[in-house]
Amino acid sequence: MPRFAANLSMMYPDLPFLDRFEAAAKDGFTAVEYLFPYAFAKEELVERLQANNLQQVLFNAPPGGTDAASIDRAWNGGDKGITCIPGREDEFRAGVALALDYAQALGCPRIHLMAGLLPAGVSREAAQRTYVANLRWAAAEAARHGRDVLIEPINTRDIPGFFLNRQDQAHALVAEVGASNIKVQMDLYHCQIVEGDVAMKIRQYLPTGRVGHFQIAGVPERHEPDIGEVNYPYLFGVIDEVAAQCGWDGWIGCEYKPKRGGQPGGTSAGLGWFGAYRVRS
Repeated sequence: MPRFAANLSMMYPDLPFLDRFEAAAKDGFTAVEYLFPYAFAKEELVERLQANNLQQVLFNAPPGGTDAASIDRAWNGGDKGITCIPGREDEFRAGVALALDYAQALGCPRIHLMAGLLPAGVSREAAQRTYVANLRWAAAEAARHGRDVLIEPINTRDIPGFFLNRQDQAHALVAEVGASNIKVQMDLYHCQIVEGDVAMKIRQYLPTGRVGHFQIAGVPERHEPDIGEVNYPYLFGVIDEVAAQCGWDGWIGCEYKPKRGGQPGGTSAGLGWFGAYRVRS
């Protein structure tokens, strides 16, 4: 049966961030993911995970910046990662070092390295050289810490100008980097918008061993997975079937914006789709 992680950056928006750990656990989640941990002390996050018997399964390396304040400025200023951006290699390396420090403390096995926007005046070829070189360095550093690094294709409707958009592009880059601990974060919401034919892409790529994590959301509004055009129960069955054949044992991150999320209890009220998968105490 698929294992689901609550995305605390998007789910439970009616609660302060640190209170979302308890809310997710009460709703039956056993794992969490979110965008960034850097605004909080590692010890505080560890306490929330342990108190609620939760695993941390994913977070992002900084989108730019090297400490909590500069990371916040980078994100709010429009940075969506700097992995492909020439001239920011030192900043990238400092951010990865910080992410790995948090991953070690939180027991998180993987971090996502956002590619970033293709800069004006920079050719795609130059950006790709920078991207591959940065990924090779990050994969080697992560391997020393026993961690995986992930890359994620993202649709250009949500993030115009994002460098990495397609599954085949991501898998070709993983092959070019050539490290065993670099994998693809396969977000089925983005995949449906850009490419479609999602079930066949799961069947194509999951057996390669190069899919490190899934994420889901309804299409097109990015609400619960039972809202919109995608038949997620069918896709969960496909993931189950293929995972049983190839031994994949990863997580599916619920990176969606609950339709009633701004209302008290709105996220929990929208979890009808989760009933068959919920862990009950």
